[in-house]
Amino acid sequence: MTARSARFVRPLHSRRAIGDLVLAALLIGPLAAPFLQAWGLLAPRAVSGIIYTMGAFVCPQPARAAALYDSNLIAVCMRCYGTVLGLLVTRLLYAADDGASPHWLPRYGLRALPPFAALIFAYPIEFAGQVAGLWRFDHTIVTIAGAISGLGLGLMFHPLLQYDRPNNPA
Repeated sequence: MTARSARFVRPLHSRRAIGDLVLAALLIGPLAAPFLQAWGLLAPRAVSGIIYTMGAFVCPQPARAAALYDSNLIAVCMRCYGTVLGLLVTRLLYAADDGASPHWLPRYGLRALPPFAALIFAYPIEFAGQVAGLWRFDHTIVTIAGAISGLGLGLMFHPLLQYDRPNNPA
């Protein structure tokens, strides 16, 4: 019985470790790209080129990114980076309570869809308003909109990614 339970525990820890590693790469990569680009050596510049290319595929406005070092931009706009920051906040919250508190959305089933949609649509609504010319691009505003969307994504998907089964309240 002990061997069987140990076999089920190991994938949980490796899945969490992989998820944390991906989140760390998403946090560090865009910030490291300008420093690697400015370094001047071939290998760091190649790595920064890979990071910038990946950022261009996921970010709708990489040219609007903030300048970080030596006038080199981070790899994604602050809206996208705010989304990653929101995911980091929810990961830290999940680590603190292991999914036991009532704010994790999967425990509510279909009733969680309206608050989930309200949170995640902060990003596209802000982006659409900016593209339509209703307001100007502002790093603070887009970071907040991205963070709100990241919080929504994290509150919905962290429990699911961590193998937790949501407890449906009676």
